[in-house]
Amino acid sequence: MTDRPRRSRHLLAVPAEPAQGGTSSAGTEDEIVAVETLGAGARYGGRWALSDCTLRIPQGSVVAVVGRNGAGKTTLLQMLAGLRRPDAGSVTVLGQRTWPAPAGLLARVGFVAQGKQLYGGLRVSELLRLGRRMNPSWDEPYAVDRLRDRHIPLDAKVGKLSGGQRTQVALVMALAKRPALLLLDEPLSDLDPVARREVMGTLMVDLAERNVTVVLSSHSLTDLARACDWLVLVDSGQLRLADSIDMLLTGHQLLIGPLELAGRVAARLSVVSEFRGDRQAILLVEGDDPSVRLDPRWTIRQPTVEDLVFAYMKRRTP
Repeated sequence: MTDRPRRSRHLLAVPAEPAQGGTSSAGTEDEIVAVETLGAGARYGGRWALSDCTLRIPQGSVVAVVGRNGAGKTTLLQMLAGLRRPDAGSVTVLGQRTWPAPAGLLARVGFVAQGKQLYGGLRVSELLRLGRRMNPSWDEPYAVDRLRDRHIPLDAKVGKLSGGQRTQVALVMALAKRPALLLLDEPLSDLDPVARREVMGTLMVDLAERNVTVVLSSHSLTDLARACDWLVLVDSGQLRLADSIDMLLTGHQLLIGPLELAGRVAARLSVVSEFRGDRQAILLVEGDDPSVRLDPRWTIRQPTVEDLVFAYMKRRTP
């Protein structure tokens, strides 16, 4: 699959109180913002599933939302889709508040839930007919052509399709709305690695043809790193990272060197996480302090997206 080209914009994340342990960058004022949350939060009973979430996503971005199970990813996507009322703060999508969500806004937002809630007893053609009736901007030729390209028979019952085929149908249904914002909650969770790659590849082809802002969550970090421009990390209901992937990667370093030198270096740099073995230490460092001269025995490497995500999830904050 062809990697999606990176963009140089910054995703804006300016928490009402800066997320401890997180990192973000400022953006430009002339960017068109597709999604904005201000101190948004949601709770279930006495537990906050997501709190103090302040986030601005520029139009046209492809954003990966990652985190542990129960971290708050689905809650965030549900609030963006207008399916969950914020218990604190506000959520604005395409210039309008999502709760209560006006009908005109819902028509411009495509949402694929984790369970891909399709009507299993309907035929694919009947699903398309339903989509045509409910969505004023429905693109019937697109939907039919895409399903035929994927060898999905229109007379087949949805419940008889394979997991990969149901995923393709759900994505086509969401995109046929011609949405300005596409929200995908674990769209690849029920697929094997080969099917995940195929589905992600066809999705990226479709997205390349239109200016859609995409926010998707997934546990498949490799697929996300290929497809997305931006990374949002949610952990324990808090925003930990929010920035362009390029900025995050260039803003961190992996230092590999002798164990006996690790303590001295860690005291002078902003260390996100560290691993100390019997002889060597590995430090993930944020930023680059030119005043700190490293011993030549240290090796400097650029981290991967997986390195960053695991390090910030492991990092304990007060």
